[in-house]
Amino acid sequence: MVEKLLIQKNLDAFETHYHSLRLAEERIYSNDEIVRLPEIAADYLHYNEWLIRKNSSERFINFLKKKNKKLNILEAGCGNGWLAAKMSEIRNTSVTGIDINRMELMQAVTVFDKRDNLHFVYGDINSSGLTAGAYDVILFASSLQYFSSLNDIINAALKLLTADGEIHIIDTPFYHGKEINNASRRTTEYYAGIGFQEMKDFYFHRSVKELRSFNYKILYNPSYIINRFKKKDYPFHWIVIKK
Repeated sequence: MVEKLLIQKNLDAFETHYHSLRLAEERIYSNDEIVRLPEIAADYLHYNEWLIRKNSSERFINFLKKKNKKLNILEAGCGNGWLAAKMSEIRNTSVTGIDINRMELMQAVTVFDKRDNLHFVYGDINSSGLTAGAYDVILFASSLQYFSSLNDIINAALKLLTADGEIHIIDTPFYHGKEINNASRRTTEYYAGIGFQEMKDFYFHRSVKELRSFNYKILYNPSYIINRFKKKDYPFHWIVIKK
């Protein structure tokens, strides 16, 4: 019981800091804006960032469509639900979005929850009562950096997969060697500069080395020379993990 209370306290602290940060960064959207995401006005502060999200989401959704079979999908860290909603438009899919950010999750419910094949759950992937062996695809889209242990969260996700299911990681920075130290320093400086020093304790820099104990494959590596020179540069790895 004590351990559960400590976990909930940490989740509540993260939610409070994270929501305040997103307000400060102008990343809280109206219901009308959420419906249109990833499309957003060209004069919006984070327009270029959304171009990247549009590219990655379209590529991932096309990947799912090519499977041409019924899919039960879980998005871990779904936020306001825009991507979960996009995936629910794929034929023969059932999509569940889960998040600990109650404010954004309630907005997702308000905007999207009328769809029969789309549902939202409050909680952490470890403690929400999700059914083991139920999901064909589990997606971490720009969320894995907020879990303190990559090993723990991936192992928890693996238990939720079907026998031939897949975990996909997109829109998440992965670093090599000493890059991670420089990235950590930049993150600390950024949060201090905007007055949210405490957020550095909730943001974790992922190393490619952390994947070695898993059955993983890199579907896209931004470090490859051929990818560096593409006109539509995508700065993140796309990683798939299987049982």
